[in-house]
Amino acid sequence: MSLTEIKTRVAKACKSAGRNVEDVTLIAVSKVQPLERVEAVLEEGHRIFGENRVQEAQGKWPDFMARYSGVDLHLLGPLQTNKAKQAVELFSTIHSVDRPKLARKLADLAQDRGSSPDLFLQINTGEEPQKAGVLPSEADDFVAEVRALDLPIKGLMCIPPVDEEPSLHFALLAKIAARNGLTGLSMGMSGDFERAIVLGATHIRVGSAIFGARDYG
Repeated sequence: MSLTEIKTRVAKACKSAGRNVEDVTLIAVSKVQPLERVEAVLEEGHRIFGENRVQEAQGKWPDFMARYSGVDLHLLGPLQTNKAKQAVELFSTIHSVDRPKLARKLADLAQDRGSSPDLFLQINTGEEPQKAGVLPSEADDFVAEVRALDLPIKGLMCIPPVDEEPSLHFALLAKIAARNGLTGLSMGMSGDFERAIVLGATHIRVGSAIFGARDYG
């Protein structure tokens, strides 16, 4: 697969859903991808990328940002409170705000800096014990708590369980967002982004379908 093919599929999914392709942000997930693959996508003109770990992004992106203008970097993976300061300095958007303690830390940093990245609150739609995010039943309270901290909530994010139909989780996330007056939906990955677009995704996170399979070795 290639960036061009993914963009074509995004456009097709938007058309069949009666949506404007401009309303869907394609995040190229570059975690653990070789630098030459990332550079090839930058050379094609793509500028919106996602990383899972602050440390890995710090080692990779300052150099790319110096050489390619307009890079927009999104943090998709779990964020430890002690890495929050580095995260807000490097990323324009954090998709994984998953607990009140982290929200309070980000609020303190925003106060100090006078600005904050855009934030997505992570909802554990599958109620999986090993996964980050607040439970759907606690989502409304969490949204209210983060709003009270005067933080810029862009929307909600989820990662559906691997063995369940993702559309059910996308629909649940959209429902929680709508009743809280939130328009951003960070949902959909390489295997299911078309279904996510149909259900209202505003940010899709596509990695291996753009870059090729990851080598974790």
